[in-house]
Amino acid sequence: MPSFLHTMIRVGDLDRSVDFYTRLLGMKELRRRDVPDGKYTLVFVGYDEEATGAGVIELTYNYGVTQYEQGTAFGHLAIGIPDVYATCETLRSAGAKITREPGPVKFGTTIIAFVEDPDGYKIELIQRA
Repeated sequence: MPSFLHTMIRVGDLDRSVDFYTRLLGMKELRRRDVPDGKYTLVFVGYDEEATGAGVIELTYNYGVTQYEQGTAFGHLAIGIPDVYATCETLRSAGAKITREPGPVKFGTTIIAFVEDPDGYKIELIQRA
């Protein structure tokens, strides 16, 4: 049976991105692989291991590349959290950019917010009981 393993995003500062996803969003660093011959490093972060079918993000750092064009095809990552309002306050006080303040989704009742990671990727925070 096939299973979803991870999503890969390219980052310009690996330490800054690992800090954002682990310290601010509470993920764990699951594994790291440095490939000097290929001039890149991979860090996998998530709330649980890939084998469980949980969402995992592969942060890819290519040596010497500090910025990427995101284009218009990528939308966002989504994370379910217990309290969107409190999470946004924690993120804001740590210097994260909240791009949509917490509140009900348009024409609905689900509480959401959007934050940008250090490379500008949008992350939707969805309140889950």
